[in-house]
Amino acid sequence: MNEKSDVKFNEELAIKRLMHFLSIEGLSGQEGSIANEVIKTLKEAGVPREWISFDDAHNRIPLPSQIGNLIVRVPGTIPGPTKLLSAHLDTVPLAAGCVPVMEGGRIVPKGATALGGDDRTGVACLVTILTTLVEKGIPHSPLTFLFTVREEVGTWGARTVEPSDLGFPTEGYNIDGGSPGEIITGAVGAERWEVEIRGKAAHAGVHPERGISATLVASIALSEVFEKGWFGKVSKDGVEGTSNIGTFGGENSRAAGDATNVVTDYVLLKGESRSHNPIWMNQITDAYRNAFETAASRVRADDGSIAEISFRTQLAYEPFRLEADLSCVQAALRAAKQAGYDSAECKIVNGGLDANWFFQHGIPAITFGAGQHNIHTVNEYIDVAEFLGGCRMGLALVMTF
Repeated sequence: MNEKSDVKFNEELAIKRLMHFLSIEGLSGQEGSIANEVIKTLKEAGVPREWISFDDAHNRIPLPSQIGNLIVRVPGTIPGPTKLLSAHLDTVPLAAGCVPVMEGGRIVPKGATALGGDDRTGVACLVTILTTLVEKGIPHSPLTFLFTVREEVGTWGARTVEPSDLGFPTEGYNIDGGSPGEIITGAVGAERWEVEIRGKAAHAGVHPERGISATLVASIALSEVFEKGWFGKVSKDGVEGTSNIGTFGGENSRAAGDATNVVTDYVLLKGESRSHNPIWMNQITDAYRNAFETAASRVRADDGSIAEISFRTQLAYEPFRLEADLSCVQAALRAAKQAGYDSAECKIVNGGLDANWFFQHGIPAITFGAGQHNIHTVNEYIDVAEFLGGCRMGLALVMTF
């Protein structure tokens, strides 16, 4: 990075707002407080209240959600297509109770919590960009600022948002990550799945042969998945992906089984499959489905009965990849240089983003960072210089027309 940028804004105020936003809880589904604080900050800076609204995504998300997506529609002062700028409001549970403190050029959590820089850095950047435009009267085309909900548990806000509520933007810029100089133009897809195994209980000491162990069925299936190369990093015939078992237990987050002298009759497993190739992603999931069905046929009670398998899948997000000559990609590269990142480059990542769903909505969107590091851990920190760089880059994007 160099210091040639001429994109000016109140850096001290931007950092102060970031520190304040970090101190406000807003776990997935509980984003009401942080959304209200964003609205309060915008109004105090002179943003008209009529520009600000919520959509009804919370009524369509199949999980308890306090609010819908927060949307700020900014009329253009010059003609041009509508641009979308976005960040997500929610943080992971480990960020609950965070107290941010400044240590040199970093912001860190005071206690044993995560920091919530994912994605309060993006939220603070959007607020800085918008308030700077209003305060300085900078010319710009129509803009939509989107603060999504429930990103951390399935990108639900971006999944359910309606392009019409956003003013049908033609390109998007999502702020969520580390260095502003890393421009994400593609991301992996993910499919979440869960399997219920219903066996048959029996006294494990007196008549174990009358039972069907759901635990054994699951163990045989996972052993087969592992032996055939479908667990973890999956690479076959030049195609790659990943898979994982997230939880292995019983009903209502309890342990699988109740006692050592009872054959376990129920197990619930949850996992995921990922790939940049949607067909391959489905094939990984199918390997798990087939393994559980095969395992069920091998574990029988003395009357010949077998376990019942119920396997369900849900798309988390489709993979996407943007071509290098798209206007949003080229604009991001120019803005990065204007913000002082001469060595900015495009990259593809293996994590899901709101941008995955924007692409499905017909809005090509790149993602860049604003200083997040070691996210979702107690070692999380924000690089303040990178946060300010993210603000500069965002301003450069909206000033480029």
